[in-house]
Amino acid sequence: MPLHMHFGSEDLLRIRFAVSPLCETHEAVRTLRRADRHGYHTPWLRRVRATLAGLDLTPLWLFMPSPGYTPDFLGRPPDSPLAGFDEELARLRATDPELARAEMAKSLACTPGALESERGRAALDDPAGAIRELAEVTERAWRALLAPDWPRLRALLEAEIAYRSRQLAGGGLQRLFADLHPLVSWAEGTLTVRPRIDFVQVQQLDGRGVLLLPSVFVWPDVVSAFDPPWQPTVIYPARGIGGLWSRPEAGPALTRLLGANRATVLAALDAPSTTTALAHRLGLAPSSVSAHLSVLRDAGLLSARRQGHHVLYERTPLGIALAAGD
Repeated sequence: MPLHMHFGSEDLLRIRFAVSPLCETHEAVRTLRRADRHGYHTPWLRRVRATLAGLDLTPLWLFMPSPGYTPDFLGRPPDSPLAGFDEELARLRATDPELARAEMAKSLACTPGALESERGRAALDDPAGAIRELAEVTERAWRALLAPDWPRLRALLEAEIAYRSRQLAGGGLQRLFADLHPLVSWAEGTLTVRPRIDFVQVQQLDGRGVLLLPSVFVWPDVVSAFDPPWQPTVIYPARGIGGLWSRPEAGPALTRLLGANRATVLAALDAPSTTTALAHRLGLAPSSVSAHLSVLRDAGLLSARRQGHHVLYERTPLGIALAAGD
């Protein structure tokens, strides 16, 4: 059932994007128990299987009913566009216990018997202790499941934001939301989101605007809501996740023309990426990837532009033609 978010004039000025490693950590944890999310992430799931044997995620899963409400404070909207995990974790640890208690009670009510369970009662009796435990489990999940791959994930998410920013600049909100997600639509000043949760809600944004948060792990869902005091947020699947865990291979013709590693670098740039993310994805030294990128850029096959603290490389029309022709 839909969530209707009505925009006023001030809200149109407060649409923003961000990347959230904390949000990605929780969506990754949720993905572990959601078979419908496994399709794109099978290589990652195989790789982390051994790690999961020593990782107790029960405290988090208690507050991740499917479908149902997950406490907003667990993945509160980040304040900055490119927040670091430690920064977001510190904000989670600083959550007001009374606010956390109210949100945890709302979440537990989504699962029959959870409010009366030993863990549920303990969390509501000691919300400050529950915040500490949830933060500790979240940190362990981050270190074990996401931190090793974060350069690659962050590059994909930043490339998604760059693409959406160009959509917004070129065609306004109509173009921005046209292909954001099949369950998201824009008409007559209202953003409509149709999440899995069975409810109808109308939300007046009241000048708070909307945060758009691309995610690697949320597919095939789109997640929204966030009641006050949080900024209304839409978490949606980023483009390019289909090739996230695969190592790209260049064809024989491109390899003969450019050499094996340089051809592989060009083939891997199916979406804008940073040097570090490419090196991580391809298993090459960052210095080697940097040298290949410089040669490809000098040859007119790539362009480079700064995004925050990073430089994103992407194919030029000539580079696209060469990669496609191969």
